[in-house]
Amino acid sequence: MGTVDLASREGTVSGYLAIPRKGSGPGVLVLHAWWGLNDFHKGVCDRLAATGFIAFAPDLYHGATATTRDGAKKLMSNLGKEGAHRDILNGIRGLRDHPNVRGNCLGVIGFSMGAFWSLQLAQELPREFAAIVLFYGTAGTPEIGYAKTEAAFLGHFAENDEFEATADVQELEKLLRTNGKNVTFHTYPGTGHWFFEKDRTDAYDARAAELAWQRTVQFLTTQLSGTTN
Repeated sequence: MGTVDLASREGTVSGYLAIPRKGSGPGVLVLHAWWGLNDFHKGVCDRLAATGFIAFAPDLYHGATATTRDGAKKLMSNLGKEGAHRDILNGIRGLRDHPNVRGNCLGVIGFSMGAFWSLQLAQELPREFAAIVLFYGTAGTPEIGYAKTEAAFLGHFAENDEFEATADVQELEKLLRTNGKNVTFHTYPGTGHWFFEKDRTDAYDARAAELAWQRTVQFLTTQLSGTTN
């Protein structure tokens, strides 16, 4: 486990890789929030590995992280979409090519900004993923749509979210259902944006975070078990 340069035939991307003790398992891509690839997101990879998954989080900021909203906003605004897109694709290909990753499809967990990217991937690569987990993030109106997406969706959303309107969450859920997708969205009472992130002491909700984690592990286990070779 640790920081690696994950390579594929198409390119290399730096990030954090966590492998379970048994050495192999389904692959899960972890896409960090606007804070960057900090210790919390690395910890998510470690927790996934502890439950049997091989998890990789590409470092979209190439080593930079932020602890304040202003700092994170600056990092995100300076993020080149083309470069980030390339890094994410290389992360997907690197996971798929990893000799210990089992299964024909991957899972992905996206936090806030990462949730936006996760939904873009669902549109762009409809057959790459069997499971997509969204933490308090939507993608607005899709440019392509979700009709061809084969993934199931699990969403964790805050009741009081200054960044994500309830109407947008409801619209996304309706759109996915209209397109015949397997979708389960949860809204956690009394929570705000970042409620899952323990290092965000102003927002972290331990009870909601634990419930969301249990639901996430169960969802990934169910959806990815059928893809294992």
